[in-house]
Amino acid sequence: MKFDTPATTNPIDQLKVIGKPTDRIDGPFKVTGTAPYAYERNDVAPDPAYGFVLGAGIGKGRIAGMDTAAAKAAPGVIVVLTALDIPKLGLGKMNFAALFGGPVVQHYHQAIAVVVAESFEQARAAAALIRVDYDRQQGRFDLAAAAGSAPLVGGDSGEGSGAPPVDKVGDFEGAFAAASVKLDATYTTPDESHAMMEPHATTASWDGNKLTLWTSNQMIAWGKDSIAKIFGIPAENVRLDSPYIGGGFGGKLFVRADAVLAALGSRVARRPVKLALTRPMIINNTTHRPATIQRIRIGATPDGSITAIAHESTSGNLPGGKPETAVSQTKLLYAGANRMTAMRLAELDLPEGNAMRAPGEAPGLMALEIAMDEMAEKLGLDPVAFRVLNDTQVDPEKPGRSFSHRDLVGCLRLGAERFGWDKRNPRPRQVRDGRWLVGMGVSAGFRNNLLTKSGARVRLGRDGRVTVETDMTDIGTGSYTIIGQTAVEMMGVPLDRIVVRLGDSDFPASAGSGGQWGANNSTSGVYAACVKLRDAVAEKLGFDAADAIFADGEVRSGDQSAPLAQAARAGDLVAEDAIEYGNLAKTHQQSTFAAHFVEVAVDSATAETRVRRMLAVCAAGRILNPKSARSQVIGAMTMGVGGALMEELAVDKRHGFFVNHDLATYEVPVHADIPHQDVIFMDETDPMSSPMKAKGVGELGLCGVGAAIANAITNATGIRVRDYPITLDKLLEHMPDTV
Repeated sequence: MKFDTPATTNPIDQLKVIGKPTDRIDGPFKVTGTAPYAYERNDVAPDPAYGFVLGAGIGKGRIAGMDTAAAKAAPGVIVVLTALDIPKLGLGKMNFAALFGGPVVQHYHQAIAVVVAESFEQARAAAALIRVDYDRQQGRFDLAAAAGSAPLVGGDSGEGSGAPPVDKVGDFEGAFAAASVKLDATYTTPDESHAMMEPHATTASWDGNKLTLWTSNQMIAWGKDSIAKIFGIPAENVRLDSPYIGGGFGGKLFVRADAVLAALGSRVARRPVKLALTRPMIINNTTHRPATIQRIRIGATPDGSITAIAHESTSGNLPGGKPETAVSQTKLLYAGANRMTAMRLAELDLPEGNAMRAPGEAPGLMALEIAMDEMAEKLGLDPVAFRVLNDTQVDPEKPGRSFSHRDLVGCLRLGAERFGWDKRNPRPRQVRDGRWLVGMGVSAGFRNNLLTKSGARVRLGRDGRVTVETDMTDIGTGSYTIIGQTAVEMMGVPLDRIVVRLGDSDFPASAGSGGQWGANNSTSGVYAACVKLRDAVAEKLGFDAADAIFADGEVRSGDQSAPLAQAARAGDLVAEDAIEYGNLAKTHQQSTFAAHFVEVAVDSATAETRVRRMLAVCAAGRILNPKSARSQVIGAMTMGVGGALMEELAVDKRHGFFVNHDLATYEVPVHADIPHQDVIFMDETDPMSSPMKAKGVGELGLCGVGAAIANAITNATGIRVRDYPITLDKLLEHMPDTV
């Protein structure tokens, strides 16, 4: 189905179940422990062997030699493989570091050997017996030291954010020099880890020259193509199956060492192999969000109108890697005739930097939205009013191109009303609650809406059940349910008559889960397949498809009606289609918007920060399932608390690795850190986005939260911290004297 004109009225608009809070249909399986995750697939791969990966013990250099004799002789060991023993494997889609390294070591904990044994414990013990001699080389591990000579590099996250090396509109330098009020400030964000609950894990099995991977992966079609490329085999000989994924946040967009080495071990051992990466391997071997150094300059008239805005960002990555696209949102979020963005990329020898939830906008807004507050303070304006004043309904770089739907102002005003923003004291350090200094902060949220082809297969059985098959994944986001809701709305049967099957590369390729594009695109693919199935049903029943109504398990056309199941009486009816998009995203800028409000309290003696209240107001098109969408947003808000107050991968700048590579020392928020969270969805649709008239909220709930917390801390204490995370040591020496 080609979607190249704005959506008009269609069956989704009935809103019988779409748009209604709906319990997740996969919930019972998860709470009873019967949802099969990648490492638990004994149902399909009995009697597996176990793999354990050995990672490089240096950050840069070469392997001079490896002694595996003791490991091979250890109890239970079936095979020991090193990268020195086999021909060099290819690179997968979007990998730029070898997933099986050696003799060259590109980064710390790059996989250099895998042990396959009868048990996990035996494999782990044997891996510890491998002796490796290294020729260590001097590496580049310090972003600040490398930033000064970093070249200008453009880039695209692949998730809707991106920018050229330098982008100029108007005369920024002249307008900034002439501005009555100016801000020129630098902000930093640290390296961060996805820290998902389920580790990277795979169970692999070969059947002749055909490989099946039961793996934890967000993007099945990408993964299938990558495995085929890495092993040099036809894509049709590869199957990936990921029905349940215990979190990804971008860390499982691409196949990693667990999939490759489980497959390699299985091929040599001639039996299924299951392999999970340990937490240190997840942090140093897989991907992470790269650190940034961001400079923001804003110039404005005395009344607060922005006349000049520039955002420059420097990040680092391995050779061949991409920059963190932190300037992307600044190209679109606020008005201003004279503009400049620039990105620099330093070559570092740290582990691979790549997509983490809202790449680009998440760290970019952590800087931009502090800068907006600092500018409002210089102007003597309320931070909400300053943002409203500089709203734009057109692309600031291309004024002839309007937004498909933009209600940032509505989010800010409604949020301010609901949060009690009028009670905020604009003077810092004025509000106390016992020993606590209390403050409020605000931030805008922004995330682009990305459209991508997505397919599905829909089957009507003789019993009247409708089965949906698509390789779309559910990473804890509720994909099963919204896909089921879509089929309900289209086919007129209750949700308990819908069977949803996901995550198998034997199914039609979908959008996959990432960049908050999954919900809108995958359901649109199901919509397209259901339109075809409705036509087939009407034809079987001899009805006019144009006026056929599907409701209550029946099909009605004029004065005729028949049970839906009657159309499949002679055998299942199957329809397959995909949504494919035209140029609407080019003619109109498609984005999502939010306003984040936070109240914090800071201990006047210890500088400990506690988040007290949080509110997100989101404008993101039609909300398909408010219940699961709210869960997405509050989870993202929680991640925003982590980014603001605690999350930081500490770099050992001598040896080039992340020191705090476990969940004991890489701190993430827990229940005690999170107060009550409120979420409001604006009542809106965007007909230019898709037949569903939806967008997405998964990243939007994160984008801007960190800055709202930072701004609240400043309102509470009078201290402006521009380097995340805002830990108490950055506040203590500047805290007011306690009484």
